[in-house]
Amino acid sequence: MCTYRTDLLSVSGSGKGPRGWFTLTDASVYVDHPVHAPGLHTLNIDLRNPALGPGARLALELDAGSARALAAAMAAALDDLPEGLLDSHSQPA
Repeated sequence: MCTYRTDLLSVSGSGKGPRGWFTLTDASVYVDHPVHAPGLHTLNIDLRNPALGPGARLALELDAGSARALAAAMAAALDDLPEGLLDSHSQPA
């Protein structure tokens, strides 16, 4: 079932699309019917930069197991980092 819940957030990063790398500024996370993935519903994540037009978008459609595994892997990777390593002001050693 569609939850009609959409979480919108600001992000800071980069993504690679058909025209190369671009800055990511926005993300949307929601459950809905997929456009391409098999199944009736997926967790959908859109990463984008609206200022660069519709081509500056990365879309993910994940089944529940894949979405949970991805979220757990991301949390585990971040939990294992030394404090401050990914801070925007940190410099490589």
